[in-house]
Amino acid sequence: MLASMAADDIPSTVDAIRSSSAALTTALVPRNQFAAYPSIIEIRPGTGGSEATLFTNDLYKMYTTFFSLQRWQTTVISYQTHAETGGEGCSEAVISVATPESYDLLRHESGVHRVQRVPATETKGRTHTSTATVMVLPKLGEDEAEVENGTDDDPLAHIDMKEVRIDIMRASGAGGQHVNRTESAVRMTHLPTGIVVSMQDSRSQHKNKASALAILKAKVAEKRRKEREEEALSMRRGAVKVGAGRSDKIRTYNYTQNRVTDHRSGESSHDLPGFMKGNGLKEMIEGVREWDKQRSVEVMLAMQEIEDEKKKKEGR
Repeated sequence: MLASMAADDIPSTVDAIRSSSAALTTALVPRNQFAAYPSIIEIRPGTGGSEATLFTNDLYKMYTTFFSLQRWQTTVISYQTHAETGGEGCSEAVISVATPESYDLLRHESGVHRVQRVPATETKGRTHTSTATVMVLPKLGEDEAEVENGTDDDPLAHIDMKEVRIDIMRASGAGGQHVNRTESAVRMTHLPTGIVVSMQDSRSQHKNKASALAILKAKVAEKRRKEREEEALSMRRGAVKVGAGRSDKIRTYNYTQNRVTDHRSGESSHDLPGFMKGNGLKEMIEGVREWDKQRSVEVMLAMQEIEDEKKKKEGR
């Protein structure tokens, strides 16, 4: 009798443990400092020539359709066609997403997206590999930009301004009469890391500088944090490098196999046409978010082990 009652309680107990574990993981992982913000998504071709610009255009269509399905308010800041493809390719697409907390979801899309397919111009039926780069930035309001979003509180965000090159230029793309008439657009390059941030949201050069600097600090801090985390994980796992080959290419779109695979969570979709219409993208991103939470917990454990080991050595 008791065994039967215990067996009946097992499913609900397992569910409760899983729920508690998920809640604990969420509580342990700090929320991204820009999580509540709207976002800006930039898509540009990588390797692969004209085919890369065609894939960039495909990603642009995928994201705009996805935003429409989510009923998010968006504005196309810049869209430049590629002349060599008859206008079917895209050399740059920049979209502003006004929906709050869109950055928290979309930030996991940043990275290199790889496509494997037979181009229309391929006469021998060979599969080509091309890439496109997606960058997602938080869209800062004027007040937040002025105070730099508190990034100075993070020691990893410290930047020596002597190591930052600032270029001032005329704004381009949609934006009204001020476009190409006033030099308000700002591009900042952090020379030691090569990180580049461009900003032309405001007509004010001063406000664009403040926004660009806030984002630059956040991106430098993120890069330094990732490097420190990778080092900690390597020491914990006893490996030379963690995730070799996965850190740059985050997702592969394989047309010949009708499959999309995310290299972080390991999840795949076997409906590539539907995925490119925005179906299943949110679910895949959610899977990456869960992977990221688990990885963050592992990083915290690794860094705690390193700290404990340091204390032991100091105590000897």
